[in-house]
Amino acid sequence: MMFIYTYASHEDEAALCGLELQTLFGEKVSGGVISSSYGLSVNRSPFVKRRISVMLEGSSLEELILQLPSIELGGQTFKVLFTPGDEAFTYEEQRQLERAAGAAIRGKADMRRADRLFGLTKLNGRWYFGQCEENGAIWLKHQNKPQNYSTALPTRAARAIVNIAAGQAPQQLRLIDPCCGMGTVLIEAMSMGIDIEGVDLNPLAVRGARVNLAHFGYPDRVRLGDMRLIEGHYDAAIVDMPYNLCSVLPENEQLVMLERVRKMAKRAVIVTTEPLMRQLELASWWITHSTTLSKASFTRYISVVE
Repeated sequence: MMFIYTYASHEDEAALCGLELQTLFGEKVSGGVISSSYGLSVNRSPFVKRRISVMLEGSSLEELILQLPSIELGGQTFKVLFTPGDEAFTYEEQRQLERAAGAAIRGKADMRRADRLFGLTKLNGRWYFGQCEENGAIWLKHQNKPQNYSTALPTRAARAIVNIAAGQAPQQLRLIDPCCGMGTVLIEAMSMGIDIEGVDLNPLAVRGARVNLAHFGYPDRVRLGDMRLIEGHYDAAIVDMPYNLCSVLPENEQLVMLERVRKMAKRAVIVTTEPLMRQLELASWWITHSTTLSKASFTRYISVVE
């Protein structure tokens, strides 16, 4: 089956968006539209806006419209939503296309509360039509945590980083965030059904993470402890290296942490406030991908390592 996805990001998150979607779809993306046989949940990425599960296609709009009467609605109402592909259409043209497609479907249209939402788009010279789903942006709700602090990862970035760590088949993995703070990464992972545990050395952070997890209805998978003493093995680790607004960890402490992560996981996404190529190499990590996330004068360095 073919799926068509649209996506968008702010300029300062474009590189992170590109890396996340490349990880999820297995190839580099561009242009705001993705055509794939991979059925990614529309709610998985914070950058994906819409997904069309293609039912019908044609080399021309006329050819496609001739097929639309075959759609069985079973008494349900419907709405057709034009979805921008790789060709520009004016606002009025988009509404005309929606009306033309809707007129060919046997059933009752409902512009406000339709039972079924269909998407119409043009991509690579062909027209496509199918069931349409829109991202519910669950991560937006997670921004309003009872407990937070200023240096925490932005919620949208945390969700993308979880996806970079987990890849296409997250339900088969076991993840850990050994510096979990207030639980931002944990919440995003759990909301996608990912098995993840959190550890933090700071009792106030652990307490805050538990409050936040409970607030959103997620289980308490956090424990107080030193990451250097963590036992067990995980498929991937997500590590936002500790720092505050005035200082970062000394190099020797960074190296100890990176070496410990190397022993607990075969893959990791490391987030730092400065490049750590030398320390990563000394800890026997190989950087497979890297990007940055900047806001004003503050930059986070994101390294995917194995």
